Amino acid sequence: MRVITWAILVALFLILLAFAAKNTGPVTLRWYFDLAWQAPLILLLFGFFATGALLGLAAALGILFSHRGEIARLKLNDRSTAAAAAGITAQPPPAEG
Repeated sequence: MRVITWAILVALFLILLAFAAKNTGPVTLRWYFDLAWQAPLILLLFGFFATGALLGLAAALGILFSHRGEIARLKLNDRSTAAAAAGITAQPPPAEG
């Protein structure tokens, strides 16, 4: 299965590399107030893709950290509940005599 996954990833990479090689022409990105920036199309595509990936990662990190805190809280609660239950159901030591 890993071989198939790697083959698909390599094929996808080669397709995207060919796409990048075909789109090297300059484009103009126009901003407000007559500001413009001219750069190769692939550079702009990569820049916006990277920005979107970073924003998506930042959004996911908040959820990840809140889930990790909840898991830690639940584990602590589980340990304290198990300790309390063990103390209640424990048999007293046998009497000597």
